[in-house]
Amino acid sequence: MSTDTDRRARVLVVDDEHDVADTQALRLRDHYETTVAYGGEAALELAGPDVDAILLDRRMPDVHGDEVLERLRDRGYDGVVVMLTAVDPDLNILEMSFDDYLRKPVDQETLLSTLDQHLDPPGEDERLDEFFEITSKITVLEAERSATQLDDSSEYAALVERADELEWQLRTELDDFDDIVETYRSITRNTG
Repeated sequence: MSTDTDRRARVLVVDDEHDVADTQALRLRDHYETTVAYGGEAALELAGPDVDAILLDRRMPDVHGDEVLERLRDRGYDGVVVMLTAVDPDLNILEMSFDDYLRKPVDQETLLSTLDQHLDPPGEDERLDEFFEITSKITVLEAERSATQLDDSSEYAALVERADELEWQLRTELDDFDDIVETYRSITRNTG
């Protein structure tokens, strides 16, 4: 998602733990305009078209982060959503429409590089965004689930097939595809 050059990108930090939310917002404030929501309901109230990205916790007592994500997408929010959570990912993340998944604790460099990568994507090709979203899910699942669990999942197999298809298309059409992927990988190396 591109942002207006006249303003800094706006990031909504969502976490029911006040100290965690405030700390993440402080880490970002020199680079982004930040707002904090201390729970799912507050996130749903504050997330609008003027919010470029959301850092979203999953486990919150009022409205679970998964439901917040679903409700935001249902009402048309198309900004960047990065799940920033201590919840171990399971195969259920295959159906979720987030852009990236970071496990707490996350350092400032990883937060900034992840947001930079999504808010200032290397190209305008939507397939590239889809490729990075899919490869992020694959990476998280491969780090957290056994090969047997993944082999038994038709959803996972379909995701890998789609990633391969997108890679083939992008590799044949973009001369700098390998450079773009290497930049993305260098940004995300510290997230696992």
